[in-house]
Amino acid sequence: MTRKTSTLVGAGAGLVLFLFAGLLPAMYYGGFAGVLLAGGIFGTPLHPTFLVRALIYFSTAMGVVGVGSLFAIGGAAAGAAVGALVNAPAKAAKAEAK
Repeated sequence: MTRKTSTLVGAGAGLVLFLFAGLLPAMYYGGFAGVLLAGGIFGTPLHPTFLVRALIYFSTAMGVVGVGSLFAIGGAAAGAAVGALVNAPAKAAKAEAK
């Protein structure tokens, strides 16, 4: 297994972990941040106008994309580390044979 392959497998595993463990909290906290931001900009109590809804939807999407990218990058780093550890004995044996 090459280093690129293990990195891609790790990123995929990170995204699967995100779907099971991180999607709902990312949506929740992103939406909450959007409500706080909209309340700060438009004042409270919030009225469901187009701009308020757009701001809340945008912050929810940014929360999901941000947390999803963190899971993917963390999974890729973990996959690269595992790939390097798995391939280290083979590289050492190859270097010793020369």
